Amino acid sequence: MMLAFASPSCCSVHTSSTCHTLLRELEQIWKDIGETEADKDRMLSELERECLEVYRRKVEEAANTKACLHQSVATKEAEVATLMAALGELNINSLKQPEKKSASLKEQLALVTPLIDDLRVKKDERVKQFADVKTQIDKITSEISGYSNIINAVSSLNLEDHDLSLRNLSEYKSHLRALQKEKSERIQKVVDCVNEVHSLCGVLGLDFGKTVSDVHPSLHETSLGQSTNISVSALESLEQAIFRLKTERKVRYQKLKDVAGLLFELWTLMDTTREEKSKLSRITCVLRLSEAEVTEPGALSLEVIQQISTEVERLTKLKASRMKELVIKRRAELEDICNKNHIDPDPSTSADKSSAMIDSGLVDPCELLENIEAQINKAKDEALSRKDIMDKIDWWLFACEEENWLEDYNQDYRRYSGGRGAHINLKRAEQARIKVTKIPVVVNALINKTLAWEDEKQKLFLYDGVRLVSILEDYKVVRQQKEESKKRARDQKKLHDMLLAEKESAYGSKPSPRRSSSFRKANGYHANGNGSVTPSPRRSSMSCATPELLTPRSNSVRHNGYFKEMTRLSTGPLNFVAMAKEDTVSFSSISGSDPESPLQA
Repeated sequence: MMLAFASPSCCSVHTSSTCHTLLRELEQIWKDIGETEADKDRMLSELERECLEVYRRKVEEAANTKACLHQSVATKEAEVATLMAALGELNINSLKQPEKKSASLKEQLALVTPLIDDLRVKKDERVKQFADVKTQIDKITSEISGYSNIINAVSSLNLEDHDLSLRNLSEYKSHLRALQKEKSERIQKVVDCVNEVHSLCGVLGLDFGKTVSDVHPSLHETSLGQSTNISVSALESLEQAIFRLKTERKVRYQKLKDVAGLLFELWTLMDTTREEKSKLSRITCVLRLSEAEVTEPGALSLEVIQQISTEVERLTKLKASRMKELVIKRRAELEDICNKNHIDPDPSTSADKSSAMIDSGLVDPCELLENIEAQINKAKDEALSRKDIMDKIDWWLFACEEENWLEDYNQDYRRYSGGRGAHINLKRAEQARIKVTKIPVVVNALINKTLAWEDEKQKLFLYDGVRLVSILEDYKVVRQQKEESKKRARDQKKLHDMLLAEKESAYGSKPSPRRSSSFRKANGYHANGNGSVTPSPRRSSMSCATPELLTPRSNSVRHNGYFKEMTRLSTGPLNFVAMAKEDTVSFSSISGSDPESPLQA
């Protein structure tokens, strides 16, 4: 038993010798005591069992320690793998497999512990980065969506399963940049909308603060910790507010335009002075702009519209008291237009009748004034359509006057005298002769033009109440009669000359009777001191087209004798060329005119 006990010892030499020494000492003690061999064998067996039990317990403890080390290394390696997978880094454990197999468990544990500490630090930093980005994303998202509660970014991250790789972090940052850009655009849009609301409120005279505060308080005054609302609902509310303000601006602009239109009409009717108009010049200048161009503060406020409305009410009351005067004045304007264009005005609105109707209350002065205004417009339109014909009538009347002057000039035996002004009369006679030769053509053209006008307008062309075509036709008849009369006079003169020549041949020549030196001073002539004839002042040629000379009424005084005669067509022929003048000149005076003269008619 002693040999069996001593032989399995795996201890060092020192330990083995110590055990043998102790065993010998124990045997000596037993021997001294007197223990039997059986007792010795029994106690040695117990001693051996106790030693084996100690060995077994130590082996188990060592096995447990090894298992714990294996578990720790495995756990650490799993954590490393998890962290590296979360961080998106390359697994470096595979690169260390040969080194790992040759190392003990404690060495393996010592190798993996610093790596996992580094990974944990890196993970904490990465989680912090994700948390910062996620916090900003959630904040901007809440601002855009309009929700005030911000989700805690850190708690929303799953630290075990969440992807903490740089790629995922880059995606978050890209999303954050997109949200920041959208936020910037929304802020700019909100600022533009707020500025437009401010401009519209200024034009309409509304409280800007109250208007935007109704949309969202943060749009007017942003308090500490409160950002400007850039949500979709806030933008929609701003756009709706802008639409309402633009609609209100359109309504007020149209109202101002309508009221100002009445004001302008009243100013025209009441002959308002420039000083009175200047009081509202700032307001009326707004109407020269389009609706969108009105930006002056308070230009479309209710106070401005009320101010113009008050002025319109005042002028309306004043107009009612002066309406009779206005009616008479506009009627006078109508008559003046009609007289200048030889048109008969409507007798139903004459000054006497209009005054009587207003005094009796049978007609509304405003309606009567509108009627006269319509007549004025109608008269102006008709005058414009008659202008070409009236210009030709003026030319015709002036040519007739020149024809009368030319006849008197041809009957003047002193027309070739060398007195002062003789060359002027000679030049005028040449021009008058040219005009006279054109009269028949002009009259025929005037008749054709008048008939064309009547066909177009479906009414007669009246000149001072008489149809112009009838006047012209009668003039042609009278002119033809005059030409025939002149022809008879020339024939009689020839016969008289023949008789005189026969008488002279039979009895000898006799002195002709002395001509009368008294010559009428009509038709633009008067005798000067030396016996010559000078022309009196007359109107300039028709070529100098002054407004006075181009209007038919400007010639009405000079040609009144012609058209007074026209109104008596039924009682006798018209005489536009003063044929009665020929009766005052004897045939002897006609025969006394110089037949060799270049001005002989």
